Amino acid sequence: MVQTTNSSTDSFKDTLSIQVSLNGLSFCVLNSEQEVTPVGSIDFNTILSPELALSKIKELFREHPLLNAVFNTINVVYENELYTIVPLALFDENMLNTYLQSNVKVLSNDFIAYDVLTQHELVIVYIPYMNINNFLFDSFGSFNYTHTATLLIDKLLSKEKNNTGTVVYAHKNKMSFDLIIINAGHLLLANTFSAQTKEDFLYHLLFTTEQLSLNPEEFPLYCLGDIATTDEYYAIAHQYIRNISLMDIIAHEHSKFTDTASNTEARKHFALLSTI
Repeated sequence: MVQTTNSSTDSFKDTLSIQVSLNGLSFCVLNSEQEVTPVGSIDFNTILSPELALSKIKELFREHPLLNAVFNTINVVYENELYTIVPLALFDENMLNTYLQSNVKVLSNDFIAYDVLTQHELVIVYIPYMNINNFLFDSFGSFNYTHTATLLIDKLLSKEKNNTGTVVYAHKNKMSFDLIIINAGHLLLANTFSAQTKEDFLYHLLFTTEQLSLNPEEFPLYCLGDIATTDEYYAIAHQYIRNISLMDIIAHEHSKFTDTASNTEARKHFALLSTI
């Protein structure tokens, strides 16, 4: 059924946001009172193919009534490593395939999308999961979709726009993490690394910062996403990086969600919540 307007008795459910990866899905709803429901999620416990991930998502939709309601707005976020970043001044829509081929295996039938961050003069070029896109279109009608990297880069660059130093952000997902490094308010690096163990996490973090001549005794590392001070990923990083802390979501300018979600939950689902 195509659903583009909110006309049911569930009219308080205004905006649905869904974050999709090949190892899980999370979602939340923002109503007209600017209240966020507790985030719902499902963990696939492994990395699936897009086809098997879609089967899991269909099962979730059948079992969860909230996902079958009517919404004014649908936001979908794709979380994967299939992206690259292009300066807006150099961007050519006819070269999407070329941009990705240097670091992503592009198949002949892949659909390539892009998000423009005009304020930061950047374009994020990426591959969404079109079989999942098609299912969501059949379920909801038109919807907005973007990439996790787009949301993270936009929010963190805005946060650091007046900072003259270098800061490092590690956004941990279930089986990967996004590393974003900002210098003097400008993006220095953004990449996503597979990290299924704490040693993977530490290796990519230290190797990348070393390549950029950053001193682990000096730069601040802010952690967000699925991480806490009590887990092994944080502990091993703390052994080598002096200035490590969790990003304080409540202190962040985009923190309207913390009235209804704890700082921990808001940090864990930072990308998802950044859509609403």
